[in-house]
Amino acid sequence: MAIGIGVGVILSVLVIQALAAGVGLEAISRSLARRWVGVSVWWNGLATLMLIVLLLVGHMAQVAVWARVFLATGEFEDFSLAFYHSAVNYTTLGYGDVVMSARWRLLGPLEAASGTLAFGWSTAVIVTVVLRLVRYRRRAQVRRSPRV
Repeated sequence: MAIGIGVGVILSVLVIQALAAGVGLEAISRSLARRWVGVSVWWNGLATLMLIVLLLVGHMAQVAVWARVFLATGEFEDFSLAFYHSAVNYTTLGYGDVVMSARWRLLGPLEAASGTLAFGWSTAVIVTVVLRLVRYRRRAQVRRSPRV
């Protein structure tokens, strides 16, 4: 039962990750098209920072979804403790100071797998954006440099 629920939650929260990544990539693409970013190192850095904040919000939303699942299973009565436990699992810290019952403890490693996938996805999005901004800036510099 825990495995089925866990896999369902993983698929659900990865939709949140897809939305955060998609919105972030679309915002960068539109900013490049409007030339708001791309040429300036500072604006590129700010755009990257905003992307990271957006992805972090997506991660926190995923932690909150897992916490709600822990509440729904009756493992916790308090959202803040469920959120804390969820964050420990999601980030693979594994403190072990809060332990779930034998019936639901498989949700912990499943959430860790979910977090690992989401962090990997975020890393790929950030690297893709940084490379895209660097390439755009280099092309702009080549176009502006006087030809001899």
